[in-house]
Amino acid sequence: METADLIVIGSGQGGIPLASDFAQEGRRAVIFERDVLGGSCINYGCTPSKAFLAAAHAAGRARHADKLGIHAQVNVDFPAVMQRVRGIKGSFNQGIHKRLEDAGVKIVFAEASFVGEKTVAGGNFVVQAPIIVINTGTSALVPDIPGLAGTPYLTNRNFFDLKELPPRLVVIGGGYISLELGQGLARLGSQTQIIVRGDRLLDAEEPEVSATLAQALEQDGIKLHFHAEAKQVAYQNGIFTATLNSGEELQAEALLVATGRKPNTQALNAAATGVELDDRGYIKISDRFATTGDGIYAIGDAARQPAFTHVSWEDYRRLKAILAGENRTRSDRVLGYAVYTEPQVGRVGMTLEQAQQKGINARSVTLQMSQIARAIEWGHDLGFYRMVIDNDTNKILGATLVGYEAGEIVHVFLDLIAAEATWQLLEQSVHIHPTYGEALPSLARLYQQ
Repeated sequence: METADLIVIGSGQGGIPLASDFAQEGRRAVIFERDVLGGSCINYGCTPSKAFLAAAHAAGRARHADKLGIHAQVNVDFPAVMQRVRGIKGSFNQGIHKRLEDAGVKIVFAEASFVGEKTVAGGNFVVQAPIIVINTGTSALVPDIPGLAGTPYLTNRNFFDLKELPPRLVVIGGGYISLELGQGLARLGSQTQIIVRGDRLLDAEEPEVSATLAQALEQDGIKLHFHAEAKQVAYQNGIFTATLNSGEELQAEALLVATGRKPNTQALNAAATGVELDDRGYIKISDRFATTGDGIYAIGDAARQPAFTHVSWEDYRRLKAILAGENRTRSDRVLGYAVYTEPQVGRVGMTLEQAQQKGINARSVTLQMSQIARAIEWGHDLGFYRMVIDNDTNKILGATLVGYEAGEIVHVFLDLIAAEATWQLLEQSVHIHPTYGEALPSLARLYQQ
C-alpha cells in the first residue's frame, strides 16, 4: 500500500484544481478516474452541449430572421456539427491530462472504493491519505419504463456520439437538459416532441419562465405533451414507440431520456470509512464540506450541491481555504445559473416567493422584453427581466431574466447582490444605449412606481 497527502476520487471541475495545487506545492496527490478526465462538464455536459447549441442556435436564428426581412435557406451538415463538438471536447480533455501530469499528480484510471479507514483502492493500486475528497458527480437517472432497457435510447452521456441527424426525436423530461438538447435538435432539423410529467417546463422556476419557454419551443415547431408519462417503450426496425398514459403513441428514430440525476456513489463502499449517504445515495456533508468520515470531504453534485461547474469550482476554492484554516463555508457565496435555450434563462438569488417564504418583506418588479429598445430592434422581444427587492433594506435579493443572452446579463445582478447593493445604485447607473443592459436601470426605476 502506498501513501499520499491527498486522494481525490473523480476528476470533476473541483477535484482537478485541488489535486494540481497540492502537487505543485510539493505534496503527493493521487486522483482516481473510472472513465475519462474532466467529469461530466467537459465530456458530456457544458463543453459539448454549448458547442452543439452554437450550431443549433445559429440555424434557429437564421430561420427566424424572416421577421427582419431576411429569408434564409438553412442547410445543416449534421456530421460536421458533431465532429466539431467532439473535437472541442477532445481538445479540452487532453488539456486536463497535461495539466495534471505537469503538476505531478498521479492519475489512476480505475473505479475507486474505500477498503478501510482513509484507504482507497482502484485497479491494483491501494493508497492511504489523511485527506480524501470525493468528487464523483452524478449520472442520468433512467426511469424504469417497461421496454426501455436494452434499447439504444439517448442520455446526455451518449447524445454527443450521434453521427446522423434523427428525422424525429422524442424527449422524456421537462428539465434544462431536455429543453437544451431537444430545442437544439429541433433547430438542426429533427421533428421533436417533449413529454412533460407536470403542467409546465422547468417546474422549479417561476410560472412565467415556463410559459415563455413553452412559447419559444412551440415557435420552433416542438410539440409539448403536458401531464404526460411514457408508460411503455418499444423499439423495432430503428423506430422507438413511446406509449403515453393517455394511450397516444409517439414514434421517432431517437429517444432522449432526461428525467433527473443520481449520485455516482454506489461503488464507493462509503461505509468502510464511516461516510454516510442520504436516502437517495448523496453524500452527507457539513457546511464546511466535511462528511461523517474523519478527514474525508465531498464537493460537487455528489454531495447535493447545485449541479453546475462553477459551483464545483467554487467548492474547490472554499475547501482549499478551509483546509488551510480559513473560515469559509459552502454558503458564503451568491449562486447564479443559466439555461441555454433560446431565449436563455438567467437566474441569481431568490425569487419573490422564496424571499417571502423566508419572512422577508419583499417586492418584485418586471420589465417585458417587448419594452426594451434593443430587443425590439433585434427582434428578440420574447421574455422579461425581473428583480426582487427587500422593502426594508432596499437591497437587491434576486433576479430572473428570460431573453437573448440572459446568461450574460444576469452577472450584473450576481455582482450587485454579492456587494449587497441597493436598487438605488442600479437605478442611478448610466448604461449604454441601445443595449440589453440598458434596461436594468429602467427595471430598477419601476420600483418607484
